[in-house]
Amino acid sequence: MLLRCASGFGSIALMALLDDRTFGGIAPQTSAFAGPMAPRLPHYAPRARNVIFLYMDGGPSQVDTFDPKPLLTKEHGQPFKMKMEPTQFNNNGNTLGSPWAFRNYGQSGIPVSELFPQVAACVDELCVVRSMTSNFSEHTSANYFLHSGLGLSGRPSMGAWVCYGLGSENQDLPGFVVLNGGLVPPGGLENFGSGLLPASFQGSIFRAGAHSLANIHPAEPRPALQQNKLALMRKLDQDVLERAGPADQIESAIANYELAFRMQTAVPELMEVKGESEATRKLYGLDAPYEHTRTFASQCLVARRLVERGVRFVELTCPAINGADRWDQHGNLKSGHENNSRAVDQPIAGLLQDLKGRGLLEHTLVIWAGEFGRTPFAQGADGRDHNPFGFSVWLAGGGVKGGTIYGATDEYGYKVVDKKVEMYDLHATMLHLLGLDHKKLTVRFSGRDMRLTDVHGEIIKDLLA
Repeated sequence: MLLRCASGFGSIALMALLDDRTFGGIAPQTSAFAGPMAPRLPHYAPRARNVIFLYMDGGPSQVDTFDPKPLLTKEHGQPFKMKMEPTQFNNNGNTLGSPWAFRNYGQSGIPVSELFPQVAACVDELCVVRSMTSNFSEHTSANYFLHSGLGLSGRPSMGAWVCYGLGSENQDLPGFVVLNGGLVPPGGLENFGSGLLPASFQGSIFRAGAHSLANIHPAEPRPALQQNKLALMRKLDQDVLERAGPADQIESAIANYELAFRMQTAVPELMEVKGESEATRKLYGLDAPYEHTRTFASQCLVARRLVERGVRFVELTCPAINGADRWDQHGNLKSGHENNSRAVDQPIAGLLQDLKGRGLLEHTLVIWAGEFGRTPFAQGADGRDHNPFGFSVWLAGGGVKGGTIYGATDEYGYKVVDKKVEMYDLHATMLHLLGLDHKKLTVRFSGRDMRLTDVHGEIIKDLLA
């Protein structure tokens, strides 16, 4: 009897261990232990396990950052010689040369403007895509398109799709986290929504700093009181499910309550960065004199801590810089872009170096992108209007071929002339690096199979290492 009991209890314990993420188990979706964020197997062997999306809200200028155009400098102040497409505003001016010089960096010799001196030191890790395009030239629609593959609200964000396909490696934190630097982009929180997917996959927004979430500390004086409340809510929700049948809103609410309870322990520990070494804090710029550098440094450091803990998709928004209006410089281009780059340059470089030093960059895909670029001709005298016809983004880590340039714009940096990349292609390539086939990652809705790339998208194989 003792032998059988011991073996039986041992078998039960073994089953639990094998299904626990700590021991590398992947719980199938049909498992009784599987929640909405349970880790799921990819379609094929992945190169990346996590994504950090550095969202440059407003649209940085490609010809002032990663796509130098000497002809703009040569013809500065002269009438623009290409046909101008319709722009957001009508006060188009003459050709506008870049106020910043470019230099070649690294073994790859990729040119980077003096706006990003510290990111430039990491250029051999970057794959710079100079031939990115968008279907929209207005912020709200372009933001929805960048985030969800559709220029309208209501579709799942790419972070939600990634969690839907892969789940998360950490059941004590959300699988999709948005680190808010102070600016919610045009289009609002729908940019981070779950759309037609279950609500559990939507982005959870954390503020930078110690007070990251409201109500993260229990209000009850004793843990037992909170446990009793949770048990009552669980019973009431379960009673409704038994009467009404499966309902996403109720099931997601139950899962979110349970996650929120676990986050009361996990989040304070996550956001407590004082335990990081002085060298690490200095690397990111937590001691920088510019307050917005410190804000973005905190976001980047927490992003590393999130992927270190197995969070699947992390997005960073820009700090709220007075007088800069995001990267959206319709006027005061020089001061606006300099203030924005000053805020993000050191923290991004620190993030790349830290990820690489800890062996995390190999499995973490870092994406730097805005919703579109800027015109090579002036708006008014000292600004640039929106340009969706050709702009630059870059990727690093996670199976990407570093130290390379992909695609090209014309001699003015206005339109793509080689290897055009659509937003669907960027999404398809991101999913591919995560081990997901973008044509198979679907959900049935309104009589058709919906996907992030809709009926479009090609994997850009030349970006892969």
